[in-house]
Amino acid sequence: MGTRWMVLALGILLAGSPATAEETASREVERRIGILAEEIEKLKTQLVLPEKEELKPYFGLGPAASRVYGITRGVSLAGYGELTYENFKGTKDDGTPSGKRDQADFLRSVIYLGYKFSDRVIFNSELEFEHASTGKGGEASVEFAHLDFLLHPAANLRMGMVLIPMGWVNEQHEPVTFHGVLRPDVERFILPTTWRENGVGVFGEPLPGLDYRFYVTAGLKASGFSAAEGVRGGRQSGARSLAEDLAFTGRLDYKGVPGLTLGASFFAGNSGQGDQVGGQTLEAPVTLWDLHAQWRWRGIDLRALYAEGCVGEADRVNLLKGVTGKASVGSRMKGWYLQGAYDVLPLFRPRTTHALSPFVRYEQLNTQAAVPAGYQADPANDRQVWTMGLTYKPIPNVAVKFDYQDRRNAAGTGINQWNVGMSYMF
Repeated sequence: MGTRWMVLALGILLAGSPATAEETASREVERRIGILAEEIEKLKTQLVLPEKEELKPYFGLGPAASRVYGITRGVSLAGYGELTYENFKGTKDDGTPSGKRDQADFLRSVIYLGYKFSDRVIFNSELEFEHASTGKGGEASVEFAHLDFLLHPAANLRMGMVLIPMGWVNEQHEPVTFHGVLRPDVERFILPTTWRENGVGVFGEPLPGLDYRFYVTAGLKASGFSAAEGVRGGRQSGARSLAEDLAFTGRLDYKGVPGLTLGASFFAGNSGQGDQVGGQTLEAPVTLWDLHAQWRWRGIDLRALYAEGCVGEADRVNLLKGVTGKASVGSRMKGWYLQGAYDVLPLFRPRTTHALSPFVRYEQLNTQAAVPAGYQADPANDRQVWTMGLTYKPIPNVAVKFDYQDRRNAAGTGINQWNVGMSYMF
C-alpha cells in the first residue's frame, strides 16, 4: 500500500466522520492528509540526507567525521573505507632479492558514530576495522571518541580520546581527501598516523580565518621507539595509557585567503612513563613540530610540509630497549615533502562533475638524522620517495587511485612498487 493511501486511512480513522457528514469529513481528511504528508517529508529529509550534499570539515576533523555537526539533533552516521593493492619489485636497488610479496588488503572500514544532544553538546567517534578480519591479523580500534562543548566561536572544550593535531593527514585521514594510495611516509614515520590519545583541550576561531586547537594528553612511551619508525611505536592510543608523563600539543592555521592554508603544529612532553634505567627514572623528553601549507585554486592543488623532532636521553632509551649499533633510536629526526596535483578534466569537459588529477609528490625523511654518541645511523633510514600517479573521482566522495613509487635510501636497498586503491566516504 502506498504512503498516501496509508495516510488517507489514518486520516479517516482520525476524522471519525459518520456517513451523514461526508463533505465535512472529506475536507477534514484532506486537511489532515496534508499535515501528515508534510510531517513524513520532514522525517524523510532528516533520515535520508540529499545525495548532492557536500561534506565539509569542521573543528579540525575530516569531512565525513564532521557529519554530526551539520545535523539538527540526534544520531549521526558516516564513514569511509579503502582497499589497496601493492605490487613490489622483485629486487632492491642494489640488485638483491627484495623478498616482498604483492598484497591486496581491505585496509580500513570505518564508521563515524555521533550524537548531537543539543546545539552546544556533541559526541563524536570513529570506530575502525583494519585488514578486514580480527581473526586474520586485523584489529578493531577506537580512533577517536570525544565530547565537544561548543561554548563560543573563539573558545570551545573537547574531552576524550582526541586526534593529535599535527600535519595534514592525522586529523583528516579519510583517503578521498588526499592523493596517493598510501599516506605520505613523512606523515607515517616522522608525524605518525593515526595518532590519538586521551586528553582534554580547547579549540576555536578567535579571528576570521584563524583557528587553533590545544590539548593536554597522556605522553608517548619511549620503550616503543625504534630506529626505522622513530616515535611511531610509542603511541599508546588511549589503551590503558600510562600518564606518569603528560604532553602538550597544539596547532594554529590561517585560512583568511580563499584556497590558502598556512599553519604550524607542535607536540612536547616526556615519554619515560615511570620506566627506570640504571636505577633512575627515565624522562626521555620528545619534541615534534611542523610547518605546513596548502593552496587550492581552479583545479590546482599544492601541498607542502616540513617536520622535525628530537628525543632527549636517546642513549638511555637504547639502554632500556637493549639495542646497540645501528639499531639506535634517533635523537633527531626530520622530513619534508612537496606535492602538486591538477584536475585536467575541465580542460576537455568544462561542465563535468568528475575529476581526474595527475599528481607528483617528493619526500625526504630520516628517522636517524642524529644518534647518541657511541651509536651509528643506519643509512637505510635516510630515505627519498618519488610518488607519481592519478586520482579519479566520479563523484566527490569516491576515489579510484593509481601510483608508482620510486623508493630510495642511502644504503641502496630501496624497493620500488606500484599501487592501486579504491576509497569512499559518506
